[in-house]
Amino acid sequence: MFNFLTFKSLKNRKFTSLLCVLSIALSVTLFLGIERIRNGARDGFTNTISKTDLIIGAKGGPLQLLLYTVFHIGGAVNNIKVSTYNEIKSNPQIEWAIPISLGDTYRGFRVVGTDENFFNHYQFRGDKKVEFQTGNIPSDTFEVVIGSQVARKFGHLVGDPIVISHGISSGAIMTHDQTPFKIIGILKPTQTPIDNAVYITLQGMEAIHFGWETGTPSGETINPERFKKENIEITQLTSFMVKLKSRIAVLRMRRSIDQYEAEPIMAIIPALSLQEMWETIGYVEQILLLVSVFVLIGGAMSILIALYTSINERRREMAILRSLGASSQNVFFLLLYESGLLVFSGCILGVVNLYGALYFIRPWLETNFSIYLPIEMLSKTELYYLGAIFILGTMAGLIPAIKAYLNSLQDGLSIKI
Repeated sequence: MFNFLTFKSLKNRKFTSLLCVLSIALSVTLFLGIERIRNGARDGFTNTISKTDLIIGAKGGPLQLLLYTVFHIGGAVNNIKVSTYNEIKSNPQIEWAIPISLGDTYRGFRVVGTDENFFNHYQFRGDKKVEFQTGNIPSDTFEVVIGSQVARKFGHLVGDPIVISHGISSGAIMTHDQTPFKIIGILKPTQTPIDNAVYITLQGMEAIHFGWETGTPSGETINPERFKKENIEITQLTSFMVKLKSRIAVLRMRRSIDQYEAEPIMAIIPALSLQEMWETIGYVEQILLLVSVFVLIGGAMSILIALYTSINERRREMAILRSLGASSQNVFFLLLYESGLLVFSGCILGVVNLYGALYFIRPWLETNFSIYLPIEMLSKTELYYLGAIFILGTMAGLIPAIKAYLNSLQDGLSIKI
């Protein structure tokens, strides 16, 4: 009986009912969408680097060292000597070390000087390694590997020449046009800052600055022999990452580096620094959560308002039902069943909208924010959320249901002026 009466009632008020369903669907889509973005941002942020025990650079702020080494944001106040890097790298407790040299850009994307250790050992999102979509590791002075987003944005292919700009500003007007690079490889997408970077050799980073000792090109001709890899001496690095053979030695090694006497350097543990940084900017996550809750409350209120405002219009309908033998309890549960059906329909439509939105928004989030949102089945937590939304929305129908319950048969049949 409830099914028939509810569908007939909703059909008679199809426009209002459709608005209620759309309101709930929008609330569900925004709530689950914001929740996925929150989780995606947190996971993408904390999984940008893994299996690295320490990041070492010049003394300064720990978060600053993390930002410019891993996320390529900002720059170092000071560089460190290569001799320091070589000495620490030769420590028998260290399994591998990845040098990083920053300082230039390519059309707004950061240029990173490194060596083969980056491609062989850097890991992210657990145990995932850097892989090539095409090409291989650069070996010559003016060979370059580009991230997937760089290749996608400019349509680059292996073999294309590129010219690097001087400085880290996206609007840099001075270029190293005397030392063009050749693309030797393109990396597979990682949904991390790796996709938005250009990788050259340490010798290449040094070579493009020959004659730029004063900050501007001197204009003098450089002997081509000097550009050969074996003739280039690396003197400075921005920072480097290391992995120890034993995790037990991490704290001891960190303390030893912080007390290093030959040069003022410091070491940070990436996992701890990432956690500290996320807590620092965690208020953004809380704001997103608060917005999603208010959106959900707004959806529930729309059902309450729609059903409550229709009670007076439906007084005669309820009175006729009563006169035909329906009890006041039947009227109560009819309204409650109606609100539940509206919420259920809104939840289904909201989930459909969520997957549709994810399909279209994923590439944009990955390209601009390196946020990875996999299209997968609803998690247990999301199902709990949907259950809570259904209960909350259904309970919103309690107030109009109680009002209909309290209306008497005479009140429904009498005409009020």
